[in-house]
Amino acid sequence: MKIDMKAYDVRIIVYYIGYIILGTAAAMVLPMATSLFYREWNILLDFIISCCISIDIGIVFVLLGKGAANKVRVQWKHGLAIASLSWVILMFLCAIPYVLAGDYFSFLDACFDVISGFTTSGLILIQDLDHVSMGINMWRHLITYIGGQGMVVVALSFLVKDSAGGYKMYVGEGKDIELVPNVKGTAKIIWIISIIYLVIGTLALWIDGIIIGLNPVSSFFHGLFIYMSSWSTGGFAPMSQNIMYYHSLSYEIITLLFFIIGSFNFGLHYAIWQGNRKEIFKNIETQSFFITAIVGSFLAAIFLSKTHIYNNAISIFRRVIYNVLSAHTTTGFENVYARQFASDWGSFGIFVMVIVMLIGGSACSTAGGFKGLRIGVLFKGLVCDVRKLLRSESRVSIFKYHHIKDHILDDRIIKSSSLIIICYILIFVIGTGIGTFYGYPLADAAFEAASVSGNVGLTIGVTSPSMPSVLKIYYIFAMYLGRLEFISVFALIGFALGGIKRKWLEFAR
Repeated sequence: MKIDMKAYDVRIIVYYIGYIILGTAAAMVLPMATSLFYREWNILLDFIISCCISIDIGIVFVLLGKGAANKVRVQWKHGLAIASLSWVILMFLCAIPYVLAGDYFSFLDACFDVISGFTTSGLILIQDLDHVSMGINMWRHLITYIGGQGMVVVALSFLVKDSAGGYKMYVGEGKDIELVPNVKGTAKIIWIISIIYLVIGTLALWIDGIIIGLNPVSSFFHGLFIYMSSWSTGGFAPMSQNIMYYHSLSYEIITLLFFIIGSFNFGLHYAIWQGNRKEIFKNIETQSFFITAIVGSFLAAIFLSKTHIYNNAISIFRRVIYNVLSAHTTTGFENVYARQFASDWGSFGIFVMVIVMLIGGSACSTAGGFKGLRIGVLFKGLVCDVRKLLRSESRVSIFKYHHIKDHILDDRIIKSSSLIIICYILIFVIGTGIGTFYGYPLADAAFEAASVSGNVGLTIGVTSPSMPSVLKIYYIFAMYLGRLEFISVFALIGFALGGIKRKWLEFAR
């Protein structure tokens, strides 16, 4: 019997997406428990309904694709399509409790906040955040936390029989480092690292919250929510004033430490845990990050101290350096009002923020942006080209860079890094253009476009429920593209267009 490979391609994709949906439905148990604890009966019912819908759809997907998983091995096209398509489907399913709770003007706004959470961006369109239920707040931050570690990896690391297939889905989510020889082990290590930090970070913020005046229960949940956003470089907060709500230098320092650590490559964390502490100094990515972070912070601090808006060292650290590092790590925590970026920071301050938002954090981390690795590779490539020109033509030179281990710096690596950076610049330019088309000032449009392209979450005031629907849709697409780093999304588009073309040819015959 001849197997129709095209049909089996679709079925194997549907099969694994079904399990991802079931995994996400299981995650709804935590906001259910939170709603039960706070006696939010309507919200509890909303999550029960949403969970049942997700379970039903997940089971249907698994049953539809069941036979394919045993007959066809996961190929690159499957892995990339599974990763990218599952994000789209989950965006709609995870928006259901938001809509049922009545916290959004439209389903589009709810989808915007879901993709903002999954991509660890942190931009929001939710209404009256200060009075949102604890169950919904738990869901908001849980989405961010799961999205930062990689929801597809979590679901599939325990389901895929062959490690090669799992690795293809792992890469589809924008991660490409193997901490151990198989993807299941790598995914487990990522989650062990994240959960250990979760306990430490929540405990630190819980204690500090009590010290600054929050009651113990409220302090625990605030600490948990803020830590989830810090580690995932997500930027969500339970209150509309974001980090300003706490009015605490100690709270800001703790979050600063964790979102910087969270922006580092999981491979770097693993190397340090293994006793290789020198890696933090040798790694091209951390070298790149510290250079750009210091330069960006210095320039912004010098400029804003000159304007006398922030006239002492403490205020410069809290209002300038904190926000620059929040932007650079793509966290999106802010302790100034959104419009202060436009009114107080000036064109040069906005310019610095746009640059650091686009550069972003580390590859294979929870951060977005170009990534320090690619910036380091391009700079190293430029230096190497200059050295080649200055050396004898007959001399063969091999250049290397260090990222967890030594790598040969060849044209393929430089080309790959350049293409991804060009793609980021392209979606930034398009976003800026759409913003100015709808009447926003160029600086505002560029700031917001850099924030969505780099999955940052800082806002200058453009992102709001009243902004045009076209801009909301583009921002969703830009956050999605930026988080998955283009390749898996392009693969999904190519897969879909190939199917449409095939059906058209069959019809034409």
